[in-house]
Parts: sequence; structure tokens; C-alpha cells
Amino acid sequence: MTATWTERYADSVMNTFGPPKLVLTRGQGAHVWDADGKEYVDLLGGIAVNALGHGHPALVEAVTNQLQTLGHISNFFASGPQIELAEKLLELVGEPGRVFFSNSGTEANEAAFKLTRRTGRTHVVAAENAFHGRTMGALALTAKAAYREPFEPLPGDVTFVPYGDSDALAAAVTDRTAAVILEPMQGEAGVNVAPEGYLADARRITSEHGALLWFDEIQTGIARTGAWFAYADSGVTPDIITLAKGLGGGIPIGATLGLGKAASLLEPGNHGTTFGGNPVATAAALAVLHTIEAEDLLARVTDLGKRLSEGLAADPRVTEVRGAGLLIGLTLTTESSAEVTAKALEQGFIINNPTPDRIRLAPPLVLTDADVDSFLAAWPGILDAAGVGVVP
Repeated sequence: MTATWTERYADSVMNTFGPPKLVLTRGQGAHVWDADGKEYVDLLGGIAVNALGHGHPALVEAVTNQLQTLGHISNFFASGPQIELAEKLLELVGEPGRVFFSNSGTEANEAAFKLTRRTGRTHVVAAENAFHGRTMGALALTAKAAYREPFEPLPGDVTFVPYGDSDALAAAVTDRTAAVILEPMQGEAGVNVAPEGYLADARRITSEHGALLWFDEIQTGIARTGAWFAYADSGVTPDIITLAKGLGGGIPIGATLGLGKAASLLEPGNHGTTFGGNPVATAAALAVLHTIEAEDLLARVTDLGKRLSEGLAADPRVTEVRGAGLLIGLTLTTESSAEVTAKALEQGFIINNPTPDRIRLAPPLVLTDADVDSFLAAWPGILDAAGVGVVP
């Protein structure tokens, strides 16, 4: 069955992702099944998207009820879910501001990029190993050469600095800088965590030069790290926050939050969207936020992440475990991450290898204790099967 679907995929879908690893047919909670009926524990969550897993009753009910009531409307009009979601996000941030809704993370970053131009400046500082999206503006902010080079010249006046290096950041930011964009944790790089004090330094540096501080929380936001936003413990208030992925729980949505003076930089005619902020997507996002609160998932994510991280680190073939909550990156003793990912899939676990020696986990926030136990029990055997050894 899988082979037939894969052949049809190759004949009809553009080859931007390579051959699919699986053809999935259904899911429930943190589990999915392929076209041949094999079950997997999904420890990637659609790359940090399926916050409530698959088939969560609250999300299904919210989308169904909204579709039965009011589906798509243009942005000539407003809807209750759109307004309520904007209010809820600002409440969670705890700062006055305004929200622009879109359909994805790269769109949220495109809107934010345009917003920075409204300062009258064009220079932006971004970090090495950053990932902010693949549309032309977001790609201009993304450091990876393999993504950028086929599409250069890219828009913008962008300087890249080493992530976590406050001195390099201070040297790059000037009075012509419009914004600094940073991820509180770099997900696509294998989960690099900002050093202590780095985000506060970024706030100080940008304030000294009248530049905006922009946090890309597309992968880290919406309870992924055990807090609503990964920057929360830094004591810093940014000017811009971009969100997507887990916000809709699998329903496409992006959000660009402008705080303080940044809230009013975009004016009528400056930007737009056809589908952004539609009633169905915003109703879904509200259901995700309310469920996280009702099921106390912030605490649950913190506890599960700690247990998962400690269990993975117990194997000597893992040299480092990074992250927070259920965004976990680990480094292996050898450059065997592709083999480890393949062997994990054979044993019924979906994980990700963002770099040759790194593994990334971003499972649904509703992951169960049994799911964690089964993966930790299988982990040594997965490393054995992949041929990962202990470095003397």
C-alpha cells in the first residue's frame, strides 16, 4: 500500500522534500499509523506543530462548530474568534500591543520584516545557524547557505553574527539598524539555547541604538518549552514576537505581535492577507490555548521534558542534551544521526536529525508517560542498531 502511494506522490507532487519517509493515514494523541497499518509514537509532532496531538476533542469540536457557523470571510470584515485570539495572545504576553494574523511562520516573519522597514531603517542583524523561513524575505534572515544561495540576491541588508555572542552583537548593531531578530532557542540547528544574559544583552544593545528587538518564537512558543514563550524567564520585553506552528495545533496560522510603539508601525495598505485570521484558524488557536490552560500542560511539559532529557542523557553515547520542556536536542558521540533516525523509525518512533550528530525531539504536549517509557526503553537498542559507539 505504501509503495503505491509513494509512486503516485513522485508522479504528482513537486520534489521539494525528497521521497516521503512514510505515508500516514491516521493519528490519535501522540500516535500515528502508516498506510500499511504500522503504529508509531510521534516524537516530532509535525515539527513542533501538533501541540494537542492528533484528534484532540477540543480542537475537533472548535473547528467543526466554527465551520458550521462561519467559515471564511475576507479582512474587509472581522470575526469574534479573530478578536478574541488577538486579545488572548496579548494577555499571555502581558504587554499592550496589536496582532497581525497570517497562515504560517514564514508569513509571520515576512510581516515582521516589513514592519521593521517602517522604522525608516533597513539594516537587520540575525544569528548564524538561524532559521526563519523560506519565502524571500524570511530566507534573507536565514543563515544556512544551502537554503540561501540558490535564490540570491535576496532582499534586505542583513548582517549575521554568532549566536550567543553578545560582543559580536554589540559590534554589529548601529544607529542604522532597524531590528535584531533572534530565536530564544534555535530549533533547526538542533536546539541551541541562548546563554544566560544573552537576550537581556540584546535588549540593552537594541535600546541603545533605537532598534527593534524581534523574537522568533515560531518553534519555541505556545508552551513548547514549559512556558508560554521561551523568552519568558529572561526578564526581557521584545518589540516584536512571531508565532505559528503549535499555535493552531495543526490548523495553519501565524501571528505577528507588535508591542509598544511597534504595534502601530503597520498602517492600512502596508500589508495584507486573504486567509490570515480567518474564523476557523483563530477558533482552533483559541481551543489550543484554552486546552493548555485547562489541562495544566505548562507544568506537564516541564515534568515530561525533564524525565525525557534525563533518560536520554543516561546513555554515554549521548554527549549533551539541550533545550527546555518538550523541545529537546541531543548530540551523539558520532555523526550517526541519520542512521539513528532510520532505526528509530523501524522500531516505531518518529524523531528528527537536523545535523549529522544531532537529534531533535518536539513531540505533542499531550505525550503520555507510557510514550516516554517506551521510547526510553527502546533508546539504547536504537543506538546499538545504528552502530553508535562510545568514544574512549
